[in-house]
Amino acid sequence: MRGYNHTQVGYIHVISYSAVILFLGCLNIFTGFVLFTLIPLTVMLILLVLFSSLTVRVGGGVITAKFGVGFIRKRIQLSDVETYAKVRNPWYYGLGIRYTPRGWLYSIFGLSAIELLMKNGKTCRIGTDDLEGFAKALHEALNEAASR
Repeated sequence: MRGYNHTQVGYIHVISYSAVILFLGCLNIFTGFVLFTLIPLTVMLILLVLFSSLTVRVGGGVITAKFGVGFIRKRIQLSDVETYAKVRNPWYYGLGIRYTPRGWLYSIFGLSAIELLMKNGKTCRIGTDDLEGFAKALHEALNEAASR
């Protein structure tokens, strides 16, 4: 297997964080209240860097989901995965990192996800806009791991 690597951009995050950053920057320039805008401006810049995208990789015996530049990531050993399913998240599960009634959810945009059922009984969902490609990569990786 050659591996799977797919990045999904969170356009809602990028646009909303950028709009707030622009607003706070203009407020800072026109009012001169540097301390008033410095903390929220810094927080929004950090959020933009951390949550602008979600990159999913399957390969080397590991599934990795990393947000933005990669400080926040989830690594799952393929050997810990019992099975997977293509699912559709309800809208109220939200975006980002959430604990849901179905386990942890890692999502940047959209409702499509892969639900991983672990051998220990826990579940985890990873959102994607490439549901078929992600599912195919998981299928190949799990079959390859099982044949070893």
